[in-house]
Amino acid sequence: MKHISLLVLLACVGPLAAQAQDDLLNQLEKTTDAPTYVSQTFKGTRLVNGHSVETIGAGTLEFIFSHRFGRLNGGLYELFGLDDAFVRIGLEYGITDNLGVGIGRNSVDKTVDSYLKYKLLRQRPGGSPLTVTAFGSAAYKTSPKDDDVPPGFKTSDRLAYTAQLLVARKLTSKLSLQLMPTVVHKNFVGEGSGRNDQFALGMGGRIRLTRSVSVNAEYYYRIQPEAGTPYKDALGLAIDIETGGHVFQIVLTNTRGMVERTFVTETDGDFFDGDIHLGFNVTRAFQLKKQK
Repeated sequence: MKHISLLVLLACVGPLAAQAQDDLLNQLEKTTDAPTYVSQTFKGTRLVNGHSVETIGAGTLEFIFSHRFGRLNGGLYELFGLDDAFVRIGLEYGITDNLGVGIGRNSVDKTVDSYLKYKLLRQRPGGSPLTVTAFGSAAYKTSPKDDDVPPGFKTSDRLAYTAQLLVARKLTSKLSLQLMPTVVHKNFVGEGSGRNDQFALGMGGRIRLTRSVSVNAEYYYRIQPEAGTPYKDALGLAIDIETGGHVFQIVLTNTRGMVERTFVTETDGDFFDGDIHLGFNVTRAFQLKKQK
């Protein structure tokens, strides 16, 4: 009787055990087939003044507060630049893990900007050696007031557009590099302010010092700028500090602008002459949708 009961038990449990084993094997196969991408090429969505290849996750809202003081060589009378302040307040939302949209307002020229950012390729072992992100933005200058503009000046003359391809590679766990070919189009340029279409090649990188601290650098080389313009190439250095949901950047740069039109084409300071602005970027992420 005991042998019959044991046979019945095995007959019932055997198929269930086999099914459970098949389910486990199927799950392992799915996990094995899923591509493994390189993550955290950069700690945040900003390299220094410009964007990195990183996009925020789907359903995430990121608040960005950027601040630049005046020039350090302003001397004691200007408290080494601390008497002046330029700010940008912005929001970025992740529509998908690879697609983000942003909007902001910069006190420099009282500029309102918006942008789209889409990750085209992601670096992964055995696959793409690079992460590539496309970036496009529009900036609208609300200054000067309509009463102060020259005759014939149109509303559309306040607009400027930027297109970038952000190309990066994480070489090691401590070193990442990025190139940023850039074109800026301005609907209107004043005399001696350059051409309507201006090109630049940005380059930058990140060195991770500890788990939460890294050093970033960024340089935008203007390609064949118009002779006689007072503008310089933008250079920036930053220390990234990650604290939970915050990324805090301490910035040294020769530009007070925080949108592409200003820092790529209208930087008027010489970094090596002491025209350096101390500043910071602070980001805070809020998860609005549950992640899958």
